[in-house]
Amino acid sequence: MSAQKVYILGGYQSDFAQNIARANQSVSDLFVDTVRSGLAACKLDAAEIEVGHVGNFVSSLFSGQAQLGGFFGHVDPAMRYMPASSHEAACASGSMAILAAMADLEAGRYDTACVLGIEIMRNVSGEQAAANLRPAAWASQEWTETDFVWPCAFNNMLALYEERYSLNKDYLYAISKQNFASARLNPNAQTRQWQFKDASFSNDESANPVVSGNIRKQDCGQITDGAAVVFLATQAKASEYAARHNIALSSIPTINGWGHINAPISFKEKLRLSEPEGFLFPHINALFQQTLKRAGINSLSTIDGLEVHDCFNITEYMILDHSGLYPPGEAWQAIENGDISRSGKLPVNISGGLMGLGHPVGATGVRMLLDSYKQIAGSAGDYQIDNAQNVMTFNLGGSATTCASFIVGKTNT
Repeated sequence: MSAQKVYILGGYQSDFAQNIARANQSVSDLFVDTVRSGLAACKLDAAEIEVGHVGNFVSSLFSGQAQLGGFFGHVDPAMRYMPASSHEAACASGSMAILAAMADLEAGRYDTACVLGIEIMRNVSGEQAAANLRPAAWASQEWTETDFVWPCAFNNMLALYEERYSLNKDYLYAISKQNFASARLNPNAQTRQWQFKDASFSNDESANPVVSGNIRKQDCGQITDGAAVVFLATQAKASEYAARHNIALSSIPTINGWGHINAPISFKEKLRLSEPEGFLFPHINALFQQTLKRAGINSLSTIDGLEVHDCFNITEYMILDHSGLYPPGEAWQAIENGDISRSGKLPVNISGGLMGLGHPVGATGVRMLLDSYKQIAGSAGDYQIDNAQNVMTFNLGGSATTCASFIVGKTNT
């Protein structure tokens, strides 16, 4: 258990439908605008923030700009000399920034932290974007025969599920259909105005063309431009904040559990560690158990919603398959029974997820935490889960190499 509770004072997310380059803006503009908007949304003064953490994967490749922590000094004069650092773990970069900020607060170094996740990815061609994202795998060793690493990699995962469990792909299409439908309710979702036909979620070559192997267009998450920010605080600072805004301390969502596991970067090595009669990726299930235990929760029955990493629909299926909701290989039951729908026993990606909402790589882990905060605070608007008490995230980087999870709830302080 954490030495001291970490509170989430709030945050802000940019509109993931916005194309930053077409708006004649840069990564610095997105950084500054997001942090300023977050401070305003939370009614915080910049001088109250004592440390900054940035989650980002490849700004240096997409925008030619690194050293992103230096842009805090351009948000407000009060942040000019604020300590800050950046964190990289592919698609889990944002979660690593959160963990670092939590450690700062738990250690007593600071009482408040600003965590920003950010990425610009739509300013280059598809081919260049794919090349920029290759280093999330073992770049010199894996999938070197293709220019598009990640559709190929997750096609390999899909093939494993088809071989081991005879997975019917209709269940994956159901995931995509639900996530795109959920995104319609999210005012920040990249695909909120996209139109689909029934054939878009089928093997129809024109409505849903092949990308790689058995991965088709609507099987894929959407890379995008975007940023998300959250402000974390110790109990002492959260108490001051609550008193100032005339709210109960117990009404402020807290991070009640967390998990972090790294697996070997090699996909083949991960498979070597697979359980022949059990979990395909044992470390994924271990992370669920680790996070639940830290939160003092015995099972998923206490979790009211999951925000998981659906960079492809097979990724969401794989994570669900390792959650413990059903035995390995039987996650299809959660889809068939409606368990993962908004009114089901474990709603999944009601925000739209990476597929519907969008996936600015470095921002995703922070965005997941922000959406979990919104659910607990009752401020998720049209995609609010009724009476949400505990919401869990599951964020992964690469071929499930870096994995992180958080449980957001409330504390009886």
